[in-house]
Amino acid sequence: MLEISPKSNLLEQKSYKYSLQDVAEPNLYRDVYPYTEVPRIAFNHRRVPIGMPTDIWITDTSFRDGQQSVEPYTVKQIVDLYKLMSKLGGPYGIIRQTEFFVYSEKDREAIAKCQELGLKFPEITTWIRASKEDFKLVRNLGIRETGILVSCSDYHIFKKMKMSRSECMNYYLATVAEAFEAGVMPRCHLEDITRADFYGFVVPFVNELMRMSEDAGIPVRIRACDTMGYGVPYTEVALPRSVPGIIYGLQHYSDVPSEMLEWHGHNDFYKAVANASTAWMYGASAVNCSLLGIGERTGNIPLEAMVFEYASLRGSLDGMDPTVITEIADYFRHEMGYDIPVMTPFVGRNFNVTRAGIHADGLLKDQEIYNIFDTEKLLGKKPSVLIGKASGLAGIAYWINENYRLSASEQVTKKTPIVIALKEWIDSEYADGRQTTLSNIELEEKIEELSGGAFKRL
Repeated sequence: MLEISPKSNLLEQKSYKYSLQDVAEPNLYRDVYPYTEVPRIAFNHRRVPIGMPTDIWITDTSFRDGQQSVEPYTVKQIVDLYKLMSKLGGPYGIIRQTEFFVYSEKDREAIAKCQELGLKFPEITTWIRASKEDFKLVRNLGIRETGILVSCSDYHIFKKMKMSRSECMNYYLATVAEAFEAGVMPRCHLEDITRADFYGFVVPFVNELMRMSEDAGIPVRIRACDTMGYGVPYTEVALPRSVPGIIYGLQHYSDVPSEMLEWHGHNDFYKAVANASTAWMYGASAVNCSLLGIGERTGNIPLEAMVFEYASLRGSLDGMDPTVITEIADYFRHEMGYDIPVMTPFVGRNFNVTRAGIHADGLLKDQEIYNIFDTEKLLGKKPSVLIGKASGLAGIAYWINENYRLSASEQVTKKTPIVIALKEWIDSEYADGRQTTLSNIELEEKIEELSGGAFKRL
């Protein structure tokens, strides 16, 4: 059967219909995932076309996946972060959705408080246990869409669910039917898709989901979850690790439209951001992220990273306000006591700080020499230098002004007593044999001491 593809406008074969392969033994891809050795990347040299959707956006899981890996957030913290997320996403809602738990009274209070704000974006969605009671609860809360866990690898089907593929598929489909019956749009989280039998289970299962969706007249969103971070962005990689192959396959063999296709990744192998960008480029409209990348194990896709990936791919921020990223980082640091690693891109205290003497000299002459972009304009953070043996009075004054974000009327100069006193202490440190640069904490503690408390530790 030949049909004109609405994406390529070319005649394409539509006779590919994959049936469920109900195997007796799980396919664990031991040649790729030997477990006692490093996972292997296999190539099959099959290419799929880039297919960037007309619209792409970011979704958030900070209050679900993110919150699972840290001290639970208070209602006030959730509301404050939700407002900052809306401000960051801008008037066009590039940060389109965020998901909440609904299990506890606190979860539901947080949802209610956020709903009361009346913000259009990000849309509030949920993640629930797959039960009739939870579907009714979501509907009664006025939530349009909810996530449902539908693990799809044999690791989960055989080892965790203790079912056969057909039993598991029928169980999932019955659960989704209950969501449709309750009038709730399901978002199916295909957990562990990068270890799943793509043609033997994933495609037949998603085909059934799409058929049921059409019958119910309610859309279904497909979230491809790279639960263990095994996804690979390179072209010509074999399934199940190929991000391009997964996204293309869900579109081509299961007819999932781009706007209903979402990527959720983890950073176990440092590929979270690259995989998310690849998912966008090959046809998924949405990438699911968390603030500061906080999430299970090594974390999720950092939301702030995808703000800049979006601008890099689109050539515009499209109304997003990236200076809010610094506000969010400050909120985590000061209001929540979260320790952000200092080297973390965009949000770490040292992300635009140089420690090499020659770099510091260049930075002082012209920021563009050693700064990734105008960080003051885009993030509200001027580039800075670390203080060491060769730091003069001017460099120390520059560090104090930038570190404490002093206004023009508050700024110190090389003649200010605190600058001179700090220089004398630094010189004595190196005279006693010190070789390393001074940390921000050391400097702040000393400045607080020398200033009699006028300068407090940040």
